[in-house]
Amino acid sequence: MLWGGRFKDKLDDKAMKFSSSLSFDINLIHEDLLASTVHAEMLSKVDLISEDEFNKIKNGLKIIEEEWEADKWTPDESEFEDVHSAVESRLKELIGATAGKLHTGRSRNDQVATDMKLWIRKASSNLIELLTSTQKVFLELADAHTDTIIPGYTHLQRAQPISFAFHLLAYVEMFSRDKQRFTPSGVEGPLGSGALAGSTLPLDREFTSAKLGFNNPTRNALDTVSDRDYLLDFLNACSIGMMHLSRLAEEVILWSSSEWKLIKLSDKYTTGSSLMPQKKNPDMAELVRGKTGRVFGNQFSLLSTMKGLPLSYNRDLQEDKEQVFDSFFTYADSLSIIKGVMETAQVNSLRFIEELKNDFSLATDLADWLVLKGIPFRDAHEIVGKVVKFAEDNNKTFSSITLEEMKKINSIFDETALECFNLKTALQRKQTFGSPNPTLVKEQIAYWKNQL
Repeated sequence: MLWGGRFKDKLDDKAMKFSSSLSFDINLIHEDLLASTVHAEMLSKVDLISEDEFNKIKNGLKIIEEEWEADKWTPDESEFEDVHSAVESRLKELIGATAGKLHTGRSRNDQVATDMKLWIRKASSNLIELLTSTQKVFLELADAHTDTIIPGYTHLQRAQPISFAFHLLAYVEMFSRDKQRFTPSGVEGPLGSGALAGSTLPLDREFTSAKLGFNNPTRNALDTVSDRDYLLDFLNACSIGMMHLSRLAEEVILWSSSEWKLIKLSDKYTTGSSLMPQKKNPDMAELVRGKTGRVFGNQFSLLSTMKGLPLSYNRDLQEDKEQVFDSFFTYADSLSIIKGVMETAQVNSLRFIEELKNDFSLATDLADWLVLKGIPFRDAHEIVGKVVKFAEDNNKTFSSITLEEMKKINSIFDETALECFNLKTALQRKQTFGSPNPTLVKEQIAYWKNQL
């Protein structure tokens, strides 16, 4: 225990089990050892401990790290409240009474805030790397399918033809925004804030902040020890990132179905049925979609914890960590799975060619043709609507309707109007930046490859 002098009775075993966070805050061990080493170095710098005492503490912390990495030391959850007390206890076993000087001028309140900010920085960097590698997979797949035409949808109804590459680039854009959200917001160093009101000791907060890679020390100790905004920012980023993966997972499930037949998923990322021998289920995509809810829940859980807390630190804040760790690991695993799913999928490039030749997806192109002839768009929309109605009533498609039939609807139509129904040139006719014109799509692929 890091406290107890004013207590007569030992903490009840059930209370210890209930209150211990060691089972999950052990994830902070590397950050805790680093922050403790820097804190000890600062204490030596301001002459609160000797250089010899600092070296003993530093070497002891290094041994603990080596023991942890080698599975030679595992703290007992029934004995310690948290990773901080476990580390200090082991340090005392290694170097004796000098270990008691490590906590000089420090509270677990500013200690855990420092550890969590360091961990968030590391986790954010890991997720950015995963997002970048996922973007690269999507770009390689897009590069191979700039001419693969598929339906673009609104309301899950066919809208206009696009390319599969264009569709994939939409997710590259989403992943880029996800990376921006993982720029850590906790850039100020908490160490030295104490329990809530700083210290009477001459602690050098600028030194510890700089050594730990923070921009500067936090400005208000009361806020510092109870601030969890940076964790909420992280959870929000995980939630939005998982939402993007869930949308993709839904599309992968549809694309791989017998009704869509756009992609064939690898055996490596599908499962079978215990009853139906023919089944090949997109379980990995379904699990990504399903796990999104738990990540959303983690964010709402911490928001609910924070909403009623008076300043400053309250033990409720122990409940911030499980959600953060769970969201990180869930999101990281989901990114790796989606990357593998897409990397190994086979695309049926010709799947929609015949179907798109025989539907009305190019109706807007015909309306644009009328606009170029000087017809107001609202009138053009009405005229093309009549063409579609005529075709439906007469069991025809755009590819089978004749110029004479179109002229009966409006005499302005001529042979060039029929070019609007040419699926092969549909994408090339797009002129606006950000459209699925194959030339523009290739430029976007090149742009993103250069960016990454």
